[in-house]
Amino acid sequence: MSTPAAGQIEHPDGRVEIADTARIEASPLYNHDLAPVPVARRNWTTYNYAALWVSLSHWIPTYMLASRLMTTGMNWWQALITILLGNTIVLVPILLNSHPGTKYGIPFPVFARAAYGTIGSNLPALMRALVACGWFGIQAWIGGEALHTFFKTIIPAWPTLLGAGFGGHTTTEWLSFLLFWGINIFIIYRGMDLLRKVENWAAPFVLVMAAVLLGWAIREAHGLGPLLHQPGKLHSLSAFLPVFVPSLTAMIGYWATLSLNMPDFTRYGRSQREQMLGQVVALPTTMSVFAAMGVMITSATVIIYGQAIWDPIVLVGKFRAPIVVAISMFTAVVATLAVNIAANVVSPANDFANAFPRAIDFKTGGLITGLLGIAMQPWKLLADPSGYIFTWLLGYSGGLGSIAGVLIADYWVVRRKRLRLEDLYLPGGVYGGWNWRAVVATAAGCALAWIGAFVPALKGVFDYAWFVGFGVAFVLHALLMRADPERAAAVAAA
Repeated sequence: MSTPAAGQIEHPDGRVEIADTARIEASPLYNHDLAPVPVARRNWTTYNYAALWVSLSHWIPTYMLASRLMTTGMNWWQALITILLGNTIVLVPILLNSHPGTKYGIPFPVFARAAYGTIGSNLPALMRALVACGWFGIQAWIGGEALHTFFKTIIPAWPTLLGAGFGGHTTTEWLSFLLFWGINIFIIYRGMDLLRKVENWAAPFVLVMAAVLLGWAIREAHGLGPLLHQPGKLHSLSAFLPVFVPSLTAMIGYWATLSLNMPDFTRYGRSQREQMLGQVVALPTTMSVFAAMGVMITSATVIIYGQAIWDPIVLVGKFRAPIVVAISMFTAVVATLAVNIAANVVSPANDFANAFPRAIDFKTGGLITGLLGIAMQPWKLLADPSGYIFTWLLGYSGGLGSIAGVLIADYWVVRRKRLRLEDLYLPGGVYGGWNWRAVVATAAGCALAWIGAFVPALKGVFDYAWFVGFGVAFVLHALLMRADPERAAAVAAA
């Protein structure tokens, strides 16, 4: 290995660490949770990353994803192809942004300092954090519903035990929501090592239980039911494309969040090969398989119950054996808990800590995330399936695509994977302050991605929100950086 003048230790496998961290530890931009992970502590394997994505994919919104697409007129195989294609496309920016995490051991907001500046990094970090807060609230509400059903099987009077409640939900529904919310916060306060253990055992457990539910549905229905023979309503290319394009963009938006903050996880990777292999094997396959299981189980419910029941919590609520309901609801709670913490708390906790490193640590950032998740009223976001896909997922994908364009252009094209690790933590380093070029590129990407939401004549642009935001920001950031001699000199010195 070699030790460059900048104090970086560059290992033969390409991973980098700081020889002496005393200087950055004295910086106002440093705290323990944002610090680069020493190579000796980077212990996540291929299985850890595969288990992470299996856990992330095996949650209730994925189970119901195909149903939301089928309500737009798609048949089952068109919906599943859209899901597979979208997850394969988003895997590309996920892997590109995973690389710096493994190489330098840094979380997402610290990585963003290279492109946006040490202060400017708060722009993409807080944009990402607010989306995560919305998702956290959505998952906490779904998990609360699972707990509510669980308690109802044990205490039949549970739904009305504490009165009628308010906002269209009983008091015990609100209580179940807050209890699940509290479990999430508890695990965050225990740290990342507990999270890794939860993901490792939750992934196979949830998969096995979903397979058991599928076996039961096929046996009870004596087949797969009628939904797999439903022809769909989009019989021509001209009818299919206007639905397919925004749906595909929404599928990319589904993981547009993780495509930015995967360094929060890959910073613990043992090697680039292991983190890449785990993600490539697990993400597209598990998303598609779990969505397909949702279609097949729901199709069987048409025969069993005389109606299509897409929500697995509602389906399990129809079971009569309390022990079966209890086990099923425990599975739903585990699945929702695993994905909620990994996808929707780790990143914003780091993002809020990045804004005020000396005042906010990872635990406090997680608590802020939880409180904002409640404030965003997730029960209203989930009330309208069309709004969920075509407003929530599609809308924020344009903004996050713009950030991804800047990060990938900066790391892969402008800096060619070379960063000065110590300077990422120093206000007076080469990344100090704001990089207005990144901000301009992000703003331009967002403006063009979102303009179709406000100008009816440009609605087609909004359908491609993630692609438009990514492409505009990528090209503009690369051009602006190369046109600046001072920045070019700093890049060359890295």
